[in-house]
Amino acid sequence: MNETRKYKTKAQASEPTLKRLPGYLYFLEQVKEEGVINISAPTIGKELELDPTQVVKDLAVTGVKGKPRVGYNTYELIHALEDFLGFNKINEAFLVGAGNLGSALMAYQEHQSLGLKILAAFDVDEAKIGQTIGGIHILEYNKLFHLSGRLNVKIGILTTPNQVAQEVAEDLVNCGIKAIWNFTSAKLSLPEEIIVQSTSMSSYAAVLLRRLNDANL
Repeated sequence: MNETRKYKTKAQASEPTLKRLPGYLYFLEQVKEEGVINISAPTIGKELELDPTQVVKDLAVTGVKGKPRVGYNTYELIHALEDFLGFNKINEAFLVGAGNLGSALMAYQEHQSLGLKILAAFDVDEAKIGQTIGGIHILEYNKLFHLSGRLNVKIGILTTPNQVAQEVAEDLVNCGIKAIWNFTSAKLSLPEEIIVQSTSMSSYAAVLLRRLNDANL
């Protein structure tokens, strides 16, 4: 018998909320292991250094509601968060660019627990083609066009040099990719229906180093 869900999720959530939700999930999984069955928004907020009102607002997107003087059921909230974030199913992806960063992502197998599985990687470097990293085969770039038609993959991970990122991104779109995780510093110009999430290493490093400098540590 399929379990009937008793809560209704909100169709959309703001980007700041989406970025906080994995933190809630990680914390809840920790307290679940400690045997905590129910937990309140103030308790969650104190541990994560968030205002309890913000916690309630963020978690409302899952459709789960806390009960007065009881709080949230830990197990129900974990399942709702996994469902909302898509972590409870496997979303297949292609990776293009098997350099240092691309190789690190392939070797980092924990991403599979986040609902993301890299099926194959592609590169133009003959020295990399044919290798296997983290169980993922590195294939000749031109094979991307053939495999995309067979496998119907919707997610592309872009770890190429910046100067070719736009061209490769366009190839991914032409192959049917609907969402691109962009690890380059290039600003991609793509059709507006294509979802692009940019995670520039240089940008994050700049913020980290600037904060360190400002703190005079």
